[in-house]
Order: sequence, then structure tokens, then C-alpha cells
Amino acid sequence: MNPRPIPGEEQGMHTDEAHIHRLQRLNTLLLVLLLMVGLLWLTAPWWGGRQRVVPNPGGGPPLIVPDYDLAEFEKASIAIFQQRSPTVVHITTLVNARRDFFSRAIEQIAEGTGSGFLWDKLGHVVTNYHVIQGADAAQITLADHSTWDGRLVGAYPDKDIAVLAIDAPKSQLFPVELGRSQELQVGQAVFAIGNPFGLDQTLTTGVVSALGREIESVNGRTIHDVIQTDAAINPGNSGGPLLDSSGRLIGVNSSIFSPSGAFAGIGFAIPVDEVNRVVTQLITHGRVIRPTFGVELAPDSWSEYLNLKGVLVLNIEAGSPADRVGLQPTRRSRRGQIVLGDIIVALDDDPTPNSVQILTALEKHRAADTVTLKVRRSGQVQQVRVTLQAEQ
Repeated sequence: MNPRPIPGEEQGMHTDEAHIHRLQRLNTLLLVLLLMVGLLWLTAPWWGGRQRVVPNPGGGPPLIVPDYDLAEFEKASIAIFQQRSPTVVHITTLVNARRDFFSRAIEQIAEGTGSGFLWDKLGHVVTNYHVIQGADAAQITLADHSTWDGRLVGAYPDKDIAVLAIDAPKSQLFPVELGRSQELQVGQAVFAIGNPFGLDQTLTTGVVSALGREIESVNGRTIHDVIQTDAAINPGNSGGPLLDSSGRLIGVNSSIFSPSGAFAGIGFAIPVDEVNRVVTQLITHGRVIRPTFGVELAPDSWSEYLNLKGVLVLNIEAGSPADRVGLQPTRRSRRGQIVLGDIIVALDDDPTPNSVQILTALEKHRAADTVTLKVRRSGQVQQVRVTLQAEQ
């Protein structure tokens, strides 16, 4: 005889079974939901999961691809390239060559390539001097692929800067916007646009790695206050612009530091403040007019031989600023002995141990500026105030 259930127990058993069935259905629903979420996560970007339909280039069913927004820094890079690449030009240098030994006919052949950028609506193009060094002619290709004959306006090897000009219509010219290199900070973003290896319009990005670097120009002069960057500067990038995050010019890409000749993370650019000063003079005068005070300096080898701690004044131009303030040249006494002239040991706050340092110190000034020379005369250091004049 089966025992009879306790009153209410049968109803409780049915209630527990129903609760278990509900939990099972809920678990199944949660599992399906998790599978759907996982599927969506695998087939769509985590930052939105939006999709769009695009035509299939192979002619098949339309493609469903993720649709997402670019990061802000990506948008900025794209905008800078789109807005500033029209200012960048491709330079092809040409040299004259005979077709053969017995022919008098001369033809021009391509010698090298480099980059440059448009300075103004008058068709002036800025590049590195070493890009056009030794060339007999140059062709300038704009961003619209039109090519123009370039003519040399002026060059300044000391700063590795040259200015060319083309006769293109103003509607095809998009000049660069100038920034200021004095306000640069290590770590800020930079963008280099050029034509490396002859490739058309290439963008590389990086940061200002260091400031105040020094590099040697093609004629051996030291270029000071150079910008160091890790933005790739490869062969063909030389002469192109280095831009800040607003797309303004902050430097002219000049060289790389690499034993192998390939980019190794260290590039150099001439600062825009110096470029602006040089280019303005080249366009106006065809050359850079240095300030001077009218002295002829003895070779540095003389100072080294005589163990002089400064630069010896050899001659003084009659009527020059140096003559008017009484600087003393090297001369012979009545007995025929050589009497050393003044020895310039500093110009303002810049020591002048050699003639290169004097020229570098003078580059900070313009004609009509007044500077203080520290000179050693008869063993005593004296200060002489002199007003600079333009180099003739």
C-alpha cells in the first residue's frame, strides 16, 4: 500500500518542478544571448559595431564592412597632408652632357632628385642648397603633376638654403604658412612631406626629439640651433617642409644621421626662423648680406701658432666702423718688427676663439646694430662699441 502524500506536499512538488523549468529556460535564454553578443563582438569593431553595405568589386553580393570613426590624431594627420601637400614640389636636377665624344650636341640628363616647397604666389621655391649643388638646370614638378623650368634666384651654402623660381600661374601655387621655431618644444608632433626615393608626395610623422643641435653644411660651416626629429627623412626628402600640428612650417628637412645612408630615427631640419631670414635676403638681393665692421681677420692657423686666445685683426678698411672706433691692425714698427693688432676674444656675450665663431655671432645681428667687442690689446682686455654696416 502506497503511502498517501501529506496534504499540500503534491502541490509543493509541482511548484518546485515548474521553478526548475523556468530556471532552465532562463539559462538557455542567457546562453543564446551571450552567443549573440559574442558573435557581434567577433564580427564588428569594439568601438561601435556599426556596419555599412558596399558594392562588391568582384561582382558578387554586396559586402558588409565595419563602419567606424577614425581617431582624432588620425583625422589631424589626414587633414594636414590634404591641406599642405599642394605646397610641396618635386625637384629634378639636370646636368649638361655630350651625346658622344665626337658630337658637339649637348643634352641635359637627370642628375638627382629632391623636394622643395612653395614660398609665395610669385613662384619662389625653397629647397636645400645641396639638392641643386652642381646642377646646370632644374625642373620643378607641382602637386598637380605639371612641370616647370626652375631658375636660380640665390643660394646660401652656409645654411644649406637655395631659392628657385618658376613661372607657373598663381592659381597653381599654394604657398606654405610660416610658424616659429623659437616656440618649439621637445615632444611636440611634427609632420614631414616630401618625395623620398623619387616617390610622389609621402607623409611621415614623428616628434621633436631635440633642439639646439649642430650639423655641418656642404661648405664646412656649422649650422646652429638645428631641429632633431624622428620623423623619417630619407634620400629625396631633403628640402621638403617640416610642419607642426597646425600645418605651419617650422623647419626645412636637411639631412639624416646614419652610417648606412638609410633613415635610423635621427633626422635634422633647419629652423624656420633662420630660413625666413635667409630666404628673404635671397629673394630681395640674390644673396645674403652679412653685417660687418670692416676688418680682415688673420687665418686661424696664425692664432694657433702664436697661441692667441682669440682672433687676430690683420687689416682694417679705411673709413669702416672698426677704423672709426680705433681698432688696431697688425703692422710693422719703424724697426721692421711685427706688432700684433687687436685680438678679438668675444662679441657681446659670445666667445670668439676662431673666425667661424665671429661670423656665427655676427649672423645674429643686422646692419646698423651696435655690438660690444672684447679685444686684448697690449695684454689688457678692453671693450669697444662698434656699429655694424652691410657687407659690400
